[in-house]
Amino acid sequence: MSRVCHLSSVHHGLDIRIYHKQCVSLAAAGHDVHLVIDASAEQVAEAAAAGVTLHRLPPAGGGRIRRVLAHAWRTYRIARALDARLYHLHDPELIPYGVLLAWQGKQVIIDLHEDLSADIQSKPWIPASLRHAIGAAARAVEHFAARRCAAMVAATPHIGALFRHSARRVAVIHNYPMVGELAAGPPPERSVRDSVCYVGAINEMRGIRQIIQALDLASCKLLLAGRFDSATLRDELAACPGWRHVEECGFVDRAEVAAIMARSFCGLVTLHPEPNFMNALPIKLFEYMSAGLPVIASGFPLWRGIIEAADCGLCVDPGKPEEIAHAISFLRSNPALAERLGANGRRAIERTYRWDHEAVRLLSLYRELLQSLNAA
Repeated sequence: MSRVCHLSSVHHGLDIRIYHKQCVSLAAAGHDVHLVIDASAEQVAEAAAAGVTLHRLPPAGGGRIRRVLAHAWRTYRIARALDARLYHLHDPELIPYGVLLAWQGKQVIIDLHEDLSADIQSKPWIPASLRHAIGAAARAVEHFAARRCAAMVAATPHIGALFRHSARRVAVIHNYPMVGELAAGPPPERSVRDSVCYVGAINEMRGIRQIIQALDLASCKLLLAGRFDSATLRDELAACPGWRHVEECGFVDRAEVAAIMARSFCGLVTLHPEPNFMNALPIKLFEYMSAGLPVIASGFPLWRGIIEAADCGLCVDPGKPEEIAHAISFLRSNPALAERLGANGRRAIERTYRWDHEAVRLLSLYRELLQSLNAA
C-alpha cells in the first residue's frame, strides 16, 4: 500500500473533484490516501469511513495575501510531515511547494483545475493594467514547475495542451459526474417540475444578472443554489423585479442539489464569454445532464458541440436576457421535448461523460509514477 497525499489550501471539506472523485477512487484501489484541507470533525469521520484520512486545516483568515502566504505554508508543512511517496496539489498557491517537494525527491502531481492565466484576466480585484503581466508570470511559474514535477493533471484538453511541451507527463482527467449521484428516481408529477435551476458560484461573470432579468420576462421560478461572491451584488439584484421569482437555497449539500434538480425542468449554465470559460467544461453542465435535465447554455463553440451532439438542450447568447427567457418559456411550453432532451443528456453521461472512465486514467497515472519510484 502506497501513502499518497492530496493537499489544498483553497478548497473546503469533502470537495467533489478532490475528495469524492479522486481520493475515494484511490482509496478504493488500495492506496493509503491522506488529504490536507479545511474540514470539519464530521467530515473527517465521514472520510475515514471511506478509507481517506483527512488532516484538518484551520480556516484561512486575513484575506488573499494571508491565504497565499501563511495558509499555503501551513498546508505544505502538514503534508510534508506525512512523508508520502506521492503528493497531489490542487491550488496555484501550492505550486512553489510542489517544486520544493520534487527537489526533496518526492513524486509530485500538479492538478490544473482551470486555465490560471486566462482566469487572471477576469479577476475584478486585479487592476486591468496588470492582468496581462501577472497572467504571463503565472504561466511562467507553471511551466517552471511542469519541468520539475512528475506530472501535470489537466481538467480539460485545452489546459493539457498548454503544457505538452514543458511537462514530463500530462494526463487529462475530466471532472465528469459520478453516474447515478444526481439521477432522479421515478419522475415526479409534471406539476412538481415548475422551476429552472442554477447551481454553483454566483457572480456577474457567471451570468446571474441576465438570469434575473430573464426571470421577469419569462415569469418563471428559479431555484438558486450557491454562494454570492459579493453581498453587494446580491442586495442589488434582490431589488430587481425578477428577484420575486427567486427561491434562494444558499450553499447546499449533494442530496439537496439532487432534490433541487428533481424540482426543475431545466438547468442554466449561461456563463459570460470570459477567457477562462470559453474552453472550460463546467461541471454544472454535466451534472444537469446527469440528472436528466435539459440545459440552457452559453453558445460557446465547445459547449455547442457537446450539446448538439448529445441533443440535450438549447444554446443562447448569455448577454441577452430575452434569449434566455425565450429558451425557458420554450422548454416549459414543450414538456415532452424537455423530457426527451433531458433523457438524451443522461444517456450521454452514461455512455461518455462519466467519472469512472476518468478514474481509470487517474489510477494508471499513479501506477506509472509509483512504479518509477520503485525502479529508482
